[in-house]
Amino acid sequence: MTAQIIDGTAIAADIRAEVAARVVTLKTHGITPGLAAVLVGDDAASLSYVSGKAKACAEAGIFSETFRLPAETSQGELLDLLARLNADPRFHAILPQLPLPPGIDERTIIDAILPAKDVDGLHPANLGRLTRGQTDGAIPCTPHGVQQLLMRTGNDPAGKLVVVVGRSTLVGRPLAVLLGNKGPGANATVTACHTGTPDIGRFTRDADIIVMAAGRANTLTADMVRPGAVVIDVGTNRLDDPTRKRGWRLVGDADFEAVKEVASWITPVPGGVGPMTIAMLLENTVRAAERSAASTEYRVPSTESGGSTEFRVPSPDETGQVVPWTVASTTPSGAHSRVLGTRPSPFG
Repeated sequence: MTAQIIDGTAIAADIRAEVAARVVTLKTHGITPGLAAVLVGDDAASLSYVSGKAKACAEAGIFSETFRLPAETSQGELLDLLARLNADPRFHAILPQLPLPPGIDERTIIDAILPAKDVDGLHPANLGRLTRGQTDGAIPCTPHGVQQLLMRTGNDPAGKLVVVVGRSTLVGRPLAVLLGNKGPGANATVTACHTGTPDIGRFTRDADIIVMAAGRANTLTADMVRPGAVVIDVGTNRLDDPTRKRGWRLVGDADFEAVKEVASWITPVPGGVGPMTIAMLLENTVRAAERSAASTEYRVPSTESGGSTEFRVPSPDETGQVVPWTVASTTPSGAHSRVLGTRPSPFG
C-alpha cells in the first residue's frame, strides 16, 4: 500500500477562492475586510511568513497593513500599538507575528487583543468558546486547517479514534478539543500524547487518524502506524542536507518515506498543512468582518455575573496620539511600503 498524498496547496487554493467570493459579497455592503499584522524585529522566517500572508490577503481582496517595529521595542510600546489597532475600524483582525523578541510576554500580547479581532483564535475568550463547542468565531488556524484537510479528502473524523501528538496552545490542545467537539467535522474519540508520553506508539498503533505536532523529526515511524491510517503531519523541522544548495531541507515529524507505505493518506512537508494555515487566517479575517457587519460589539461569557461582558470598539475620535511606526501596506490593488518614522495617529 502506498498512501494517497493530501495536496494541502490545492485544498488551500479552493478555500481561498471561497473566501474571495465572500469578500466580494461584503464589499457590496460597503465592508472591506481588514487585517493588521504586527512584526517586531527582523527575524527572517517571520518576515517571510508576514509577506506571504500579505500577498494572500491581496489576492483575496482583503485590505492589510504590516506594522513593523524594531527589535528593541518594549512590551509597553507594543501594547500601545495594539490598543490603537483595537480601536481602528479599518481592521477586523489583528495578527501579532510570533515568536516575539525576548522581554515581551506573548500571553500578555495575545490577551491585549480584542477577542473579536483575534485572528489566531488564541485569546482566552476564543479558546474558551472552542471548549464550549462554539465554533462560529475565530478557530486557531492550524487546527482548523487540519480539520478541513480531513473533511475535504473524505476522512471525516466522526466516530474515529484520533491521536494528536503535541500539546501546544497553538496546535495540539485546540485541535484535540476541536475534533472532540460535537458537530460537523468532529465527534472523534481523541487521545492527546506528547513528547513526554512513554511509548507513543502504544497509542498511535490503534489510531484511525494520527496528527503529528510534536516539533521533532522522525517521531512517528512506520511501525507506529496501523495499516490504512490517515497521517496529518503538522511538524516543520529543518535538517542539515549538504546535497541541497541551501544546505538544509524541511521535514515533518513523521518518517515520510516509510510511513507513506503503511498509511492510506498522508500530508507532505512542505505542501501539506502549511498552506492551510494561511488559508484559515483569511477565513478568520472574513468571519470577523462578517460579524462586524451586524454589530461593533463582541460579547464573551462573564465569570462574575453569569451574563456577558461587552468589548466596545471605540470610535476613531476617542484617540489621537503621535505613534512611531513603520507601515507596510498591502491592498487588493497592489502593495506598497513606506517608512514614516513618527507620524500622526490614523485616528486623530
